[in-house]
Amino acid sequence: MRIVFMGTPDFAVPCLERLVSDGEEVVGVFTQPDKPKGRGYTLAPPPVKEEALKHNIPVFQPKSMRDGEALAVLERLQPELIVVVAYGKILPKEILYFPKYHSINIHASLLPKYRGSAPIQWSILNGETVTGVTSMLMDEGIDTGDMLLRAETEIPEDMTAGELHDVLAKLGAQVLSETVAAICENRLNPIPQTGESNYAPMLTKELCPIDFSRSALEIHNQIRGLSPWPVATAMWQGKRLKIFRSELGGKTDAPAGTIVSTDGAIAVACGDKTVLRILELQQEGKKRMSAADFLVGHAVKVGSALQ
Repeated sequence: MRIVFMGTPDFAVPCLERLVSDGEEVVGVFTQPDKPKGRGYTLAPPPVKEEALKHNIPVFQPKSMRDGEALAVLERLQPELIVVVAYGKILPKEILYFPKYHSINIHASLLPKYRGSAPIQWSILNGETVTGVTSMLMDEGIDTGDMLLRAETEIPEDMTAGELHDVLAKLGAQVLSETVAAICENRLNPIPQTGESNYAPMLTKELCPIDFSRSALEIHNQIRGLSPWPVATAMWQGKRLKIFRSELGGKTDAPAGTIVSTDGAIAVACGDKTVLRILELQQEGKKRMSAADFLVGHAVKVGSALQ
């Protein structure tokens, strides 16, 4: 099948790889423009562009999808299907419905839950234990199109958003492969989205500060959901700590925020008399390290507090 692929970040790369390995005719790739990166602000290509160039697939990076340039490219390429995976641009109606089979999207949630730009992180922030990937027919709404296929996966208690991202990227490639095959064989039955829905907005740094009056479970989910970015934070001796990994501890009567143990991890009292064990962190201006290594070089006293 002649396919135009639209995607930008790492999450989309396995889907493009799978289309190529399945022998689909990927006639063009649309991705976001190169962006400055690093201290020298050197222009860097998106991961999807790098993958496309490995396979000699033509790459297009329009700044707008509404000025006629993108549509003109599609008129030249004549795709039968558009596949969209974390592209980062909204497609106008004339592009959505241009190909014979229209446009499909791979979304990292079990729709209709977690529509929006950060479904992976919000599923963890909200303490979900199961998530998955859904393929859908795109319409003019945001992740509101009819569902095609989906696959579920469990979210382990200590899995971070970064780790779940990698799992769902691979699962998304599998769902995409199965969806394209089903389109070719005319055996799909699109299902309208009904039932409980919610929105997963972009993450901001306002989500980062930890409130230790919350329960250890809530804070643990915050740390997991914001790792590796934008990362949950706490203050210690006037310096900010980024906290990347934690685990649940036991119970304590100590006031919230009090450090109750330093036995290889920094155990902190939280709300509901619960304890959170901090396992991996980074002090501002320093490198990321295990809490055990941090304790070797810093005099963290039991009875002192994080804020």
